[in-house]
Amino acid sequence: MSSTNHVELRNVTKQFGSQKAVNQVDLVLKAGESVGMAGHNGAGKSTIMKLILGLITPTEGEVMLLGEPTGSKAGAQRRSQIGYLPETVALHPSLTGIETMDFYAKLKKQPLSKNRELLERVGISQAARRRVGTYSKGMRQRLALAQALLGEPKVLLFDEPTTGLDPASRQMFYEVVRELNGRGATVLLSTHALAELDGHADRIIVMKNGVKVADGSMDELHVQSGLPLTVNVRLKEARPLSERWPYEPRLDYYRQRSPRQPAQPLGSCRRTFACRIGTVIRLSRQLAYRFGQG
Repeated sequence: MSSTNHVELRNVTKQFGSQKAVNQVDLVLKAGESVGMAGHNGAGKSTIMKLILGLITPTEGEVMLLGEPTGSKAGAQRRSQIGYLPETVALHPSLTGIETMDFYAKLKKQPLSKNRELLERVGISQAARRRVGTYSKGMRQRLALAQALLGEPKVLLFDEPTTGLDPASRQMFYEVVRELNGRGATVLLSTHALAELDGHADRIIVMKNGVKVADGSMDELHVQSGLPLTVNVRLKEARPLSERWPYEPRLDYYRQRSPRQPAQPLGSCRRTFACRIGTVIRLSRQLAYRFGQG
């Protein structure tokens, strides 16, 4: 395996009884890469994370972590370089925030001296002495993120990481992800919301019924899907097109006077920031439907 590949799944299948949770999946996660993994419930996302963590072993194929098979003794030692944020965060309500960090730091054999710094990094240093039972859902998610960052791991696995986070907290989370990528860490983000990954992932993997059905950037997924690109622009009044943007007979132009009235044909349009927003939202919905996520 290349030294730049932090994680590699080689023709991996994981079977539970007659059910194949993961079926012949090949996957490579490189150093400094941020990869989104989208799919419906039961698509195989969490199973892939458990395989990387070494919590379960593949029925067929091989999982490599930082150059070692996860089932080997050397692979078990590599697990200390993984940071994991599960979908369901279970933290002891009687411990304070700093006590929780100390507990996990000792489990990972990390010094306690950087724990306060990590709490400050995720924005809850002011609640370090409060019991976790008094935390809001968003604060508990931030605390769980802080424990995942212990020891500056080289591989981070985030399962539905933005669940319960407000917009400011989501922005903070993706700033942390960019910071991690900048220092060479590999980040795998699992989510149901395909649109949320736009701009935050180098590429996106789409899982369906245990099979990897797509792998690429948002633009590449659009090409793979074969879907047309639709852009919606809403204007308050008709405006003539610039000569640089000649009228294209293949495009439909409409005017809608109010949300309750039907759209009326309009022979003019102009480019606005809404074009980009509309493209991202509509494209993500089309991709979700095309790959069975809708």
